[in-house]
Amino acid sequence: MRRGIRAGLPLALPTLVIGISFGVLAAPIMGNVAAIVMSGVVFAGSAQFAAISVLGAGGTAAAAAAAGLLLNARFLPMSIAAAPATRGGRLRRALEGQTIVDASWALAADADGHFDRQILIGGALPQFSAWFAGTAIGVLAGSTLGDPQALGLDAMFPAFYLSLLVGELRSGDARIAAGLAAAIALILVPFVPPGVPVLAAGLAALTGILRRGRS
Repeated sequence: MRRGIRAGLPLALPTLVIGISFGVLAAPIMGNVAAIVMSGVVFAGSAQFAAISVLGAGGTAAAAAAAGLLLNARFLPMSIAAAPATRGGRLRRALEGQTIVDASWALAADADGHFDRQILIGGALPQFSAWFAGTAIGVLAGSTLGDPQALGLDAMFPAFYLSLLVGELRSGDARIAAGLAAAIALILVPFVPPGVPVLAAGLAALTGILRRGRS
C-alpha cells in the first residue's frame, strides 16, 4: 500500500489544484459547507463540475444528479475490470471499490489488465486527501484566488486525464479501446447532451474485457 501512496503522490498536486478550482466555482452556487461535503462524499471531479454547471445554469438538483451519474457511468467498465482484485465479502469489496478513481485505477493496472489491490487502495489516498483539501482551500480562499479560468486552472483537467491516458496505452487492447472511445465521443459531442458521449465512449472499454474473456 505504501507503493500505491508513493505512486499517487505525483498526481496529488494537480488534484489539489483542480480541487481548488472546484471549491472556487462551487461555493457561490451551493454554499461553502455543501461544496466541501460534496467533495468528501462524492469524490468525483468531473461529475461534480458537471453538477455545479447544471445548477449554475438554473437546473434542478435532479438534473444535476443526472449529469453527474452520466459522467460517473465510466466507472462501470472500470469496476468490472478491477473487481477481481478486491477481497472479502460483498460489503468489504464494495468498500474497497470506493477507491476506484481514475488515477488509482490507472496506477494499479498492469500491461496485462490485472490490478494490484494495494496500489489501488494506496493510490486513492493521496487523491482523496488532495481533492478534499483543495476544495476546502478553494471555498475558504475563493475571493482572493479569482476566476479559475483566468488562472489557467481549466487546462489542468484535460492535462491530468491525458497524463493518465498515455500510461494506459501499453497494450493493443488498450489502444483499440482508446481509439474507439475517442471516435465515439467526437461523433456524438455535437448531437447529444453533455455526459452522453462519455457514457457511450465508456462502452468501448468493454471491448478489451471481451477480448480478454475470449483469449
